[in-house]
Amino acid sequence: MKQKVAFIILMVLGITLLSAKWMIAQEGQVTEKRNEGRSISLKEFIDLAVTNDTEFERILIDELAFQYKKDLVLPAGDLVLEVKARYDLFLNPDKEEPEAAFSLSRLFPYAGTELTAEYTSTPSATSTINSSEFAFTVSQPIAENAFGKATRLKDKIVGVEIDVARHQIIEAYEDYLAAIITGYYDWHEAYENLRIGESSYAENLKLMDNIKERQKSSIALDIDVNKINLQVLAKKETLIGLQEKYENALNFIKEATRYSADEVIVPQEPDIYEDSDISFESDYKKFKKESRTHQILKLLEDKSSLEVDENADDLLPSINLLIGYNVDGDDHEIRDEETMAYAAISMEWPFPDQIERAEYETAKIALDKQKLTTTSTRYRLYTDIKDLFQSIDREEQLGVIAREKISLAQAVLEDETENYSFGKITINDYIQAVNVLDSNRFNQVLHDAQYRKFTIEWLRITDRLVSKKDIYK
Repeated sequence: MKQKVAFIILMVLGITLLSAKWMIAQEGQVTEKRNEGRSISLKEFIDLAVTNDTEFERILIDELAFQYKKDLVLPAGDLVLEVKARYDLFLNPDKEEPEAAFSLSRLFPYAGTELTAEYTSTPSATSTINSSEFAFTVSQPIAENAFGKATRLKDKIVGVEIDVARHQIIEAYEDYLAAIITGYYDWHEAYENLRIGESSYAENLKLMDNIKERQKSSIALDIDVNKINLQVLAKKETLIGLQEKYENALNFIKEATRYSADEVIVPQEPDIYEDSDISFESDYKKFKKESRTHQILKLLEDKSSLEVDENADDLLPSINLLIGYNVDGDDHEIRDEETMAYAAISMEWPFPDQIERAEYETAKIALDKQKLTTTSTRYRLYTDIKDLFQSIDREEQLGVIAREKISLAQAVLEDETENYSFGKITINDYIQAVNVLDSNRFNQVLHDAQYRKFTIEWLRITDRLVSKKDIYK
């Protein structure tokens, strides 16, 4: 009679221990461990990364060079002074005289006009009087680069290049920010998985102790102890892998924030970008109309078109209209001067203009190629965005299913716990129920993380994650 009572007590104890630990202890231990260390939210992490990670500064520093790009490419409008001096020694007759030449010129690039003022003083071998000359010339191109057309085209091309480069800086900033946020999601996913792994390992250790107690009372078989030992070792192997993944994710977080304190840091449940309104039709319509990506494609077409015009201008002959005024006279003061005004035309026209013609035809081919590239890119972007939208929808549905499966797996585990305690099932069935619950917990974390990552990718690919005002405040 006493043995029967003891047997019943052990069975009740077994049921209590087996069922309670998966429903209460597992959740309780995870919650307890989440409160350890300093908790960092996603928003705080982003602020720290943007402030401390020099990669953001490296991306933005290219903006500083744009203010000098036109100065490097366009013709300079500088005032140019040229001085030439020499000392002439005449052997017959015995005479020594200095010779000097000065010129001052200024180009007005956007008009193509060049103004030149020259003064020369030249000694004579046959006279004691130097000859001097002053000349003022206006040169105006009227064919190639007519009235500064080529310069204005080049200015537009450089302007488009700067606009594209600015967009690309924002794109690079956005890409890196997306990678940073994804790194936080990886950290949070690894953290949640590690908590599940630690809890599962701890609960399996308790289960092994319980089975051993049952073995001492001849309720559990030796093979059951061996099988649960294998289960514990398998959970330990999983835990080691989860620990490594978490440490790797944590290293990325510390690098991005330049975190060097000794205090332990842990992630919070992400609380931003969670309620992002995602609608394929409306988002894609807005994307085509306002996105940086489409603006860049349009700018690249404009640049190719301007380059065709620039090369077409190069095919024109170089014809300059010259208007000048000359004063010739004696000595440095130009005495007894003779004045003259003139108008002239200078022309240079290479035949058959092989290089310029090839550059023009190549530019037209490049424009056609850019148009084809733009069309192909737009179709590809539509497909990529559509596929991403479907992935987001899939992960959202799978997350809901994972939560339902966890509830069912918990209910099954409760029943299998009771069945095993009464000897209705083998240890294999019980272990399977335990593993199914763990598997579904991991799946929920995975689908939640994937949904968040796809959401960030959606904001990135539709150019909604970062705007110009976020960078150039």
